[in-house]
Amino acid sequence: MSSTATRHARAVHLVARPTGLPTADQFVFVDDELPPLAEGSALVENAYLSVDPYMLGMMEDADGGNELNAPMEGRTVGLVVESRSAALPVGTAVIHRRGWRTHAVVRREDVRVLPDLPGVPLSAHLGVLGGTGLSAYVGLSRIAELTAGEDVFISAAAGGVGTAAGQLARLLGARRVIGSAGSPAKTAYLTEQLGFDAAFDYHDGPVADLLAAAAPDGIHVYLDNVGGEHLAAAISSMRDYGRIAWCGAISQYVTEPPAAPHNLFELVGRSIRLEGFLVRNHMDAQEELYDLLGPHLASGRVVSPETVLDGFDRTVEAFLGVFAGANTGKMMVRL
Repeated sequence: MSSTATRHARAVHLVARPTGLPTADQFVFVDDELPPLAEGSALVENAYLSVDPYMLGMMEDADGGNELNAPMEGRTVGLVVESRSAALPVGTAVIHRRGWRTHAVVRREDVRVLPDLPGVPLSAHLGVLGGTGLSAYVGLSRIAELTAGEDVFISAAAGGVGTAAGQLARLLGARRVIGSAGSPAKTAYLTEQLGFDAAFDYHDGPVADLLAAAAPDGIHVYLDNVGGEHLAAAISSMRDYGRIAWCGAISQYVTEPPAAPHNLFELVGRSIRLEGFLVRNHMDAQEELYDLLGPHLASGRVVSPETVLDGFDRTVEAFLGVFAGANTGKMMVRL
């Protein structure tokens, strides 16, 4: 067991709760000295940090969210560099939730040991193999129960969940995969690089009209990452007995929630099912995702799109960039 690891760490602290879009002055970088390891614990040197839209809700929540003047939490992958735990020997690759810091002291129950998947980079465990990919897989396979030959619409399709969902939909047998994104470059990426059959820039007109043109035969399944106008448009294009898996609502995270979609009652008339879900309630699906995607990642049939900012000092910049549409694929920080 190593005893030569660093004794210093840096962390990002939240110092003020945002109202609306967060700003850089609501965070500070803090240097800490790490205490000696207790028996049964290990020191992880973080390699990649995840930044995700859901974190804003944790920042705003004074009761159950992130504490002020304390390190931010988030998904992170790294390597054990010092250990007093037989279950976590030096060199073990792990994923944990003590992110937004350069190092974390953990116990075995705090981490998931990552499998050895030849040809799969460590960063993929925050992308298509991580919470974003698992959200896409659970939404399509368990919530929407996508079956072969069906047509799928995915909003925020150029983001982390969306890029994973498009590829998973194809593997699960979808007939057509349609996506929305926020720029011509992103829609071109979806169709030219990820195999989407159609994609549109939601700035180009009413989403209902754009979706109707992209999916003239309607859709069977909608994976919603946006809410608002996108949800109403999907309801309009949904075929009878369609299914909507509601994963997120980024259009509503920094604004007052809009009124319910004007056409919500259409769910009744056409027997459409809408179901929200939290991926943390489906962690038993993680092994299924490894089995499905591991070989395809190694062969190159599936990719893990990433926007990576280098350096821990860019963590806040990366987080704010998610809300500005600065990422294609999963946004993360490489330490």
